[in-house]
Amino acid sequence: MPVKIPLDAVKFDERGLVPVVAQELDGTVLMLAWANREALEATARTGRAHYWSRSRRALWRKGDTSGHVQEVVEVRIDCDGDALLYRLRQTGPACHEGKRSCFDPAP
Repeated sequence: MPVKIPLDAVKFDERGLVPVVAQELDGTVLMLAWANREALEATARTGRAHYWSRSRRALWRKGDTSGHVQEVVEVRIDCDGDALLYRLRQTGPACHEGKRSCFDPAP
Protein backbone atom coordinates (compact mmCIF):
# COMPACT_ATOMS: atom_id res chain seq x y z
CA MET A 1 0.00 0.00 0.00
CA PRO A 2 1.48 3.40 -0.95
CA VAL A 3 2.70 5.77 1.77
CA LYS A 4 3.15 9.54 1.63
CA ILE A 5 6.71 10.91 1.84
CA PRO A 6 7.37 14.68 1.64
CA LEU A 7 10.23 14.27 -0.88
CA ASP A 8 10.54 17.99 -1.62
CA ALA A 9 11.20 18.69 2.08
CA VAL A 10 13.99 16.09 2.47
CA LYS A 11 17.51 17.51 2.78
CA PHE A 12 19.90 14.87 1.48
CA ASP A 13 23.56 15.00 2.51
CA GLU A 14 26.47 15.51 0.09
CA ARG A 15 26.26 11.81 -0.86
CA GLY A 16 22.56 12.10 -1.67
CA LEU A 17 21.57 10.18 1.46
CA VAL A 18 19.34 10.75 4.47
CA PRO A 19 19.26 8.67 7.69
CA VAL A 20 16.09 6.69 8.36
CA VAL A 21 15.09 5.40 11.79
CA ALA A 22 12.81 2.35 11.61
CA GLN A 23 10.34 2.20 14.50
CA GLU A 24 7.75 -0.49 15.26
CA LEU A 25 4.26 0.86 15.88
CA ASP A 26 4.62 -0.04 19.59
CA GLY A 27 7.45 2.54 19.83
CA THR A 28 10.42 0.15 19.70
CA VAL A 29 13.30 1.59 17.70
CA LEU A 30 14.42 -1.23 15.42
CA MET A 31 17.28 0.05 13.30
CA LEU A 32 18.96 2.94 11.54
CA ALA A 33 19.63 2.81 7.81
CA TRP A 34 20.22 5.21 4.94
CA ALA A 35 18.04 6.08 1.97
CA ASN A 36 18.54 7.97 -1.25
CA ARG A 37 15.79 9.50 -3.38
CA GLU A 38 15.28 6.23 -5.28
CA ALA A 39 14.80 4.30 -2.02
CA LEU A 40 12.29 6.84 -0.73
CA GLU A 41 10.36 6.78 -4.00
CA ALA A 42 10.23 2.96 -3.91
CA THR A 43 9.05 3.02 -0.28
CA ALA A 44 6.35 5.57 -1.12
CA ARG A 45 5.19 3.56 -4.14
CA THR A 46 5.14 0.08 -2.53
CA GLY A 47 4.67 0.68 1.20
CA ARG A 48 7.64 -1.61 1.94
CA ALA A 49 10.83 -0.21 3.43
CA HIS A 50 13.61 0.41 0.92
CA TYR A 51 17.09 1.62 1.82
CA TRP A 52 20.43 2.38 0.20
CA SER A 53 23.30 0.08 1.16
CA ARG A 54 26.42 2.19 1.55
CA SER A 55 28.69 -0.87 1.55
CA ARG A 56 27.15 -2.53 -1.53
CA ARG A 57 26.21 0.78 -3.16
CA ALA A 58 22.84 -0.65 -4.07
CA LEU A 59 19.15 -0.25 -3.36
CA TRP A 60 17.72 -2.92 -1.06
CA ARG A 61 14.24 -3.77 0.11
CA LYS A 62 14.16 -4.99 3.69
CA GLY A 63 13.11 -8.63 3.85
CA ASP A 64 13.97 -9.75 0.33
CA THR A 65 16.75 -12.02 1.63
CA SER A 66 15.68 -12.65 5.23
CA GLY A 67 11.91 -12.65 4.84
CA HIS A 68 11.78 -10.09 7.67
CA VAL A 69 9.62 -7.54 5.86
CA GLN A 70 8.96 -3.98 6.98
CA GLU A 71 5.50 -2.66 6.07
CA VAL A 72 5.66 1.13 6.36
CA VAL A 73 2.54 2.70 7.83
CA GLU A 74 3.71 6.30 8.16
CA VAL A 75 6.77 8.38 7.32
CA ARG A 76 7.71 11.40 9.42
CA ILE A 77 10.37 13.97 8.68
CA ASP A 78 12.27 15.76 11.44
CA CYS A 79 12.11 19.51 11.99
CA ASP A 80 15.32 20.15 10.00
CA GLY A 81 14.31 17.91 7.12
CA ASP A 82 17.53 15.89 7.37
CA ALA A 83 16.24 12.66 8.96
CA LEU A 84 13.22 10.43 8.49
CA LEU A 85 11.24 8.07 10.70
CA TYR A 86 9.56 5.02 9.21
CA ARG A 87 6.74 3.88 11.52
CA LEU A 88 6.12 0.30 10.50
CA ARG A 89 5.07 -3.27 11.11
CA GLN A 90 8.07 -5.58 11.31
CA THR A 91 7.86 -9.28 10.40
CA GLY A 92 10.50 -11.22 12.35
CA PRO A 93 13.67 -9.62 13.70
CA ALA A 94 14.90 -6.35 12.22
CA CYS A 95 18.56 -6.86 13.13
CA HIS A 96 20.86 -8.92 10.90
CA GLU A 97 22.08 -10.64 14.10
CA GLY A 98 18.61 -12.10 14.65
CA LYS A 99 17.54 -9.69 17.40
CA ARG A 100 14.25 -7.83 17.31
CA SER A 101 16.13 -4.51 17.34
CA CYS A 102 19.66 -3.48 16.44
CA PHE A 103 19.54 -1.59 19.73
CA ASP A 104 18.79 -4.65 21.89
CA PRO A 105 21.45 -5.28 24.53
CA ALA A 106 24.19 -7.73 23.59
CA PRO A 107 23.60 -11.29 24.88
